[in-house]
Amino acid sequence: MPLVVFDLDGTLIDSGRDLADSTNEMLASYGVRPLDVDAVVAMVGEGAKVLVERALAAARLTPPLEEALARFRAIYDRRLLDTTRPYDGIDGILAAASSRARLAVLTNKPLAPAKRLLDAFGWASRFGWVVGGDSAFPRKPDPSSLQHVMRQAGVAASSTLFVGDSRIDFETARNAHVRLLLVSYGMGQTHGQLDFIDSDIVADTPADMGRGIEQFLNGAAGL
Repeated sequence: MPLVVFDLDGTLIDSGRDLADSTNEMLASYGVRPLDVDAVVAMVGEGAKVLVERALAAARLTPPLEEALARFRAIYDRRLLDTTRPYDGIDGILAAASSRARLAVLTNKPLAPAKRLLDAFGWASRFGWVVGGDSAFPRKPDPSSLQHVMRQAGVAASSTLFVGDSRIDFETARNAHVRLLLVSYGMGQTHGQLDFIDSDIVADTPADMGRGIEQFLNGAAGL
């Protein structure tokens, strides 16, 4: 069976507000004013440590990074599901895709919160593999984790589709030499990340994403 691998934040779920609110609560704990929500969302995509580094720099704060990161993680753990929800139609898209392909999640979010989110939305059984940013592999855009999933699934690059919303996801797919479906409704587009990208398939809505996956699977069936 073909393999479809999904990014999580900005692709399957709209988590921007909870990430921004958690970041601003962490900054407030140091006595500074909150950053603009869109500005914080623009910092998302390369894991919690990079998000905290960027937020501290924007707020001109210099506390020990590990201390600030621990504060952020504790806050985000509490806020994880305050406003985060699946994008419209994702349940049906995953149900349809799982009947024709093996599915995986590859995210720079740590594994524990990623799994909590999948469990909360009833998706855990859909995915044969969930790889977080704190795995034994380098984070995206390094292709190692994606290639590991491909080996585990016994699927060639030609039968693998990566679905994501950012420059990081674009680079991951290209580094692994797999097909790419890029969604423009996610967080990556909020700061122009996608303007330059020549993607195999572009989805402006979740419904478009579903059609793009179907298009890929129809082609894969003919390989």
